[in-house]
Amino acid sequence: MIKTCGTREFMDTDGMEPAIVLDYSRQNVTGETMELLFKLAEKAQLKEKIEAMFSGDKINVTEDRAVLHTALRAPADAEVMVDGRDVVPDVHEVLGKIKDFSDRVRSGDFRGSTGRELKDVVVVGIGGSYLGPLFVHQALKNGTHRMPQSRPDLPYMAPKLASVGRTLHFLANVDPVDVAEALDGLDQETTLVVVVSKTFTTAETMLNARTVRTWITSRLGEQAVASHMVAVSTNLKLVSEFGIDVNNTFAFWDWVGGRYSVSSAVGLLPLSLQYGFDNMERFLEGAHSMDEHFRSAPFEDNLPVLMGLLSLYNATFKGCAARAILPYCQALAKFAPHIQQVNMESNGKGVDINGKSLDYAVSEIDFGEPGTNGQHSFYQLIHQGRVIPCDFIGVIKSQQSVYLASEIVSNHDELMSNFFAQADALAYGKTADELRAENVPDYLIPHKTFTGNRPSLSLLLPALDPYTVGQLLSLYENRVAVQGFVWGLNSFDQWGVELGKVLAARVRTQLNRSRTKMKPISGFNYSTTRLLQKYLEGKHQLIYPEPHDVFPCTLLDTEGCLPLYNTYEEDDDAEDAPEDPLEEVDTAVLP
Repeated sequence: MIKTCGTREFMDTDGMEPAIVLDYSRQNVTGETMELLFKLAEKAQLKEKIEAMFSGDKINVTEDRAVLHTALRAPADAEVMVDGRDVVPDVHEVLGKIKDFSDRVRSGDFRGSTGRELKDVVVVGIGGSYLGPLFVHQALKNGTHRMPQSRPDLPYMAPKLASVGRTLHFLANVDPVDVAEALDGLDQETTLVVVVSKTFTTAETMLNARTVRTWITSRLGEQAVASHMVAVSTNLKLVSEFGIDVNNTFAFWDWVGGRYSVSSAVGLLPLSLQYGFDNMERFLEGAHSMDEHFRSAPFEDNLPVLMGLLSLYNATFKGCAARAILPYCQALAKFAPHIQQVNMESNGKGVDINGKSLDYAVSEIDFGEPGTNGQHSFYQLIHQGRVIPCDFIGVIKSQQSVYLASEIVSNHDELMSNFFAQADALAYGKTADELRAENVPDYLIPHKTFTGNRPSLSLLLPALDPYTVGQLLSLYENRVAVQGFVWGLNSFDQWGVELGKVLAARVRTQLNRSRTKMKPISGFNYSTTRLLQKYLEGKHQLIYPEPHDVFPCTLLDTEGCLPLYNTYEEDDDAEDAPEDPLEEVDTAVLP
């Protein structure tokens, strides 16, 4: 059941599920404003664009690709055609493979190279391969609710119970500190690594994958790779060369963008290993229910359309450059970072879908923290500084119940008191007259005045379980699509991330030449040259005379590892090097 309310209330339901409620009555819109926004959507052919996306049309025109993350959660009897081929059977073939493999690992049928059960999973991936799965993991890890009675046919174990004795870790950043954190306390014999890279060439992911492989093989031998590492990729050749059994490779497709891939094997495999496939199947059902609502509901009743048009109105017509996502639910702590990527990578564009420069503002800077933490961080600005539209997200049933007999409300009621109060505080503010009536000194009145009339919307979820987490994900994915469709953007490419990668490759080559062959820095502008000099001058050991693996002893206790607080001597070759081998660099190579 899905309800929306502004000045009116709507309902779109099959009677099977509790309601998600959207209240946008605190937005700076009137009935006339909404009618104009609906006409704008009609003029932008929003309905036709939504249908084209669901139908498999190649709406990602710069890459000549369909956009079908919605097909990842379509039922088996659906049909979605791409280039004359129904992709739904392919999706369900992979889902069946995920179910089979995760069941075998969780039951102990698939074990590590020494015969021990694999209880700890490390996911190696970056961007959408990390942020989406991490959001869902955090949302479910303390889930204790029983399956709604509307689905007694589904076997069910609450996520918290289903994950007892198991751990799930994510390694995304190429920073070695992230490696240390991801592997801290893990045993190679009980660890299963999931490497996520469509092409198996992503620089950061593959360096991390090689690092973790070395961590495994240094103790268990090269033959252990096939028992302790699996892949989500389409490049079977490189997967095999890496040492992973191609039978333990899980496919996804070029019509699935990275930031939309949590519903694919990218997210489903590690999350099924942690929580069981039944829970993740329920997650897909929730996402599909919101997809169908988005595809079929009239705009006036359509949650993603309403939220998308309101965000578009605030960003383009009201000049609001940011949006705060404020879940009053600690389990949604990683939701804002994920939506930050989904929105800003999708709609952070300077040209329209035809390559024409935009003469109007698009997209927003998304940020957020769970309440009430955010109240003690950045709410000062939201209440009395810049106007920042806010999404308040609350949950009726907490995943954890704490109620002290001496308190007048439960811990969750205390949290939700703030959820309801903050939206009203932004909307109504506090006037100088009200302050004077409270005998506030005149000199303090300007400091304590709240202008009010600051826009927000409130989402109220019945509970946070796999089904509603899927709904929430789909709601925000489709909201972003609405904005992009009406703005006339291609929300499904991301050329803006490419240039930095190209330049990083040049720097990588320079660092290798400087640290192995003592070559001077060349080919960079003055600023970058000086920064590189300072970086190299400050390294504890400037050169690598002989290549060798280096690990902290806390991660890999082998001969030659680096002990804690190590102050090792420079190698002889390094001692013979000039005191400042880069001092004669020409720092004016480029203007």
